[in-house]
Amino acid sequence: MKRPKLRKASKRLSCAKRYKIQKKVREHNKKLRKEAKKKGVSKQVKKDPGVPSSAPFKEEVLREAEQRRLQIEEEKERRKQAKKEERAQKRKKEKEAASKETEPKAKKARQDENGKHSEKRTTPDRNSKLFLCSELNKVIDASDVVLEVLDARDPLGCRCPQLEEAVLKSEGNKKLLLVLNKIDLVPKENVERWIKCLQQEFPVVAFKASTHIQDKSVQAKKSRIVASNEVLDRSRGAACFGNAGLTELLTSYATVNAQNQALLRVGVVGFPNVGKSSLINSMKGILACNAGVKRGITKSMQEVHIMKNVKLIDSPGIVASPSNPPVSLSLRSLQVEEGKESVLEAVRTLLKQCDNTQIMLQYNVSDFRNSLEFLSLFAKKRGYLQKGGVPNTEQAATAFLADWTGAKLSYHCKVPENISLPAYLSEAVVAEMQKGWNLDKLRTNNDETLKGVKFPNQASSITFISKGLTAGLLSISDISEEKPDAEATEGETACVQDEPEQTGEEKNEMEEPEPEKPQKSSLKKKPGKVQFQPVPADISFSTSTTDDAYDFNTDFK
Repeated sequence: MKRPKLRKASKRLSCAKRYKIQKKVREHNKKLRKEAKKKGVSKQVKKDPGVPSSAPFKEEVLREAEQRRLQIEEEKERRKQAKKEERAQKRKKEKEAASKETEPKAKKARQDENGKHSEKRTTPDRNSKLFLCSELNKVIDASDVVLEVLDARDPLGCRCPQLEEAVLKSEGNKKLLLVLNKIDLVPKENVERWIKCLQQEFPVVAFKASTHIQDKSVQAKKSRIVASNEVLDRSRGAACFGNAGLTELLTSYATVNAQNQALLRVGVVGFPNVGKSSLINSMKGILACNAGVKRGITKSMQEVHIMKNVKLIDSPGIVASPSNPPVSLSLRSLQVEEGKESVLEAVRTLLKQCDNTQIMLQYNVSDFRNSLEFLSLFAKKRGYLQKGGVPNTEQAATAFLADWTGAKLSYHCKVPENISLPAYLSEAVVAEMQKGWNLDKLRTNNDETLKGVKFPNQASSITFISKGLTAGLLSISDISEEKPDAEATEGETACVQDEPEQTGEEKNEMEEPEPEKPQKSSLKKKPGKVQFQPVPADISFSTSTTDDAYDFNTDFK
């Protein structure tokens, strides 16, 4: 039988060839060793023979050797650190000398004079509530028209009565305008009802901001690609509705009031994560302000010109008052980032205001009994697992909160049937706020916006229970009053007041000493620890032998 032909050649060698290769390798290594010996280079490191087992005091010798080795390493590290610091000081001196040479003489003299007499000025903390409130007040004072941005999912909870009252009472006859943002996350019927409800107090603009606004340079590159390929981005996030109507409304108001000022300054205010910066970027068409899901990106006021006679002013989010309900704080202020509330507590608070069936359908999870079980199911669904397949509930809670505070999850609040005007609003003030605006044109623009937006179905949206208006902090005095000590004392007084009143007989009974139980009075309660109190027991001989007594006469007869 003929042997089949192999696909690949065999790697096996004949013995003669293999031995020849091995011989050449030995000769080559021998040659290298001879050359190294001539040069005085020896690659072999002398092996430490160690301490023989028969040597006396072997352990002490080894301990001394280890200590000596550690001392040598510490000395090397100390020298290395000293050299590093010396190089750093040398570079610093060189930089200072170079900067002094480049600075002009007049500037040097001015710095010397200021350095002698001036004191160090501390920069304000941009994350503090005082700084955020001061920046918000600056925006209100500098603007002619104030746009209060509301999240369409909870418009009533996004309104701040303190802010609206401050705008109405401020000087300069300022106008207040409500902008209903994120309308694409709410059913259409719900948006229409909210517009009708809010129009009874202030003019309302329906708006849907774009979340895919990029930098100006990136946009210029994309415009050239679009012009060549004729491809347009018509995705849901990139689309923007209502910007043309709002721009037209502001420009017409600016032209009517051009007798007083040549430039209309419009302040954009609202709670965090309602879409203030996204609204400005959508109206400008480029990334003028930083925007994102994370709360508190905007720290200070920022001016953006959208037209020749219209300027928008971005502002930081309103600081929510601690006196608000926990649901409002979880949605608006996010006490989780401030460290006052855990992520699991915030999720538990939000789940209490929703229907479990709708949550199950929205996140495609099975039935759950509490928030912890829901987070476990949600973590397994998203793949948030720890070592050993344990669900990471904290990561799941963070993702859940990001859905609720960002522009992703669809939930809506029912419009209240009867709404009474707040104390700071009257019919005269409402009529004054609606003067100067083309309300007919505003209604037509809102209708066009509602026609273009793609709304979710009523069944796929979660029904959320709103807690009403959210109180905010605008002045330093309000912040100083909201201290933890004051809150603790208020809580203690409230607990004392909630206790039922006792009659005179009950007080006398409580005041009488208890001679039978002296041990209880001597015990002191320690907070956070479980204490066991001794119970008196009767261990007399008669009681111990009545039931279990053993009679040998009857058992061993």
